[in-house]
Amino acid sequence: MEIPSSTPIPSKMKAWVYGEYGNASNVLKLDSNATVPQVKEDQVLIKVVAASINPVDAKRMLGMFKASDSPVPTVPGYDVAGVVVKVGSQVKRLKVGDEVYGDINEISLDHPKRYGSLAEYTAVEESLLALKPKNLSFAEAASLPLVIETAHEGLERTGFSAGKSILVLGGAGGAGTQIIQLAKHVFGASTVAATSSTSKLELLKSLGADLAIDYTKENFEDLPEKFDVVYDAVGMILDPLF
Repeated sequence: MEIPSSTPIPSKMKAWVYGEYGNASNVLKLDSNATVPQVKEDQVLIKVVAASINPVDAKRMLGMFKASDSPVPTVPGYDVAGVVVKVGSQVKRLKVGDEVYGDINEISLDHPKRYGSLAEYTAVEESLLALKPKNLSFAEAASLPLVIETAHEGLERTGFSAGKSILVLGGAGGAGTQIIQLAKHVFGASTVAATSSTSKLELLKSLGADLAIDYTKENFEDLPEKFDVVYDAVGMILDPLF
């Protein structure tokens, strides 16, 4: 997507905004007169092409971590893909016209940005962005950042390494699909097993799962196989905040 460098940046934009905590159907509104965020020295302004929604967005909107949240009103959205239209004075790597993607918040639960990605424009630190791969659409790129971070961090926390085996609960979900691929193709798992519904079993295999388990027909707790790690991507074992 090419945006001419001479295209003026407006002072107002359309954005989804909530001014109080609650269910999205009650509090989330489309604001056609929202202010375009100012760019700090280490930030770039992105013309948003695609954004994705994650569980953290819904939980934030419900006020589940409001003690560490930024004050409302809030434009939700962590994941973004778009085109750089303005750069701060200290930006070195990115330039106007670059197609980029990333998670706009370095720490998800510690004062995330008030101006998220569900808007026409969002301002993001250069360090949180990468150039969008040419073989990915903007929608595909926007779907990746937070789920890849979740998948990779979880594997790192378990000390997962080459030769170990893993069972992924919820393998066909956003995080689950990334866990399977990272475990198999990056970490070098000896065996990757994953659960899903009947219609998603072939997807699991295509991603690298050695054992695809239909949770509608089998109970993973009754499997004869033993695994070094069980990665619960859906909250079947515990139900933490995340």
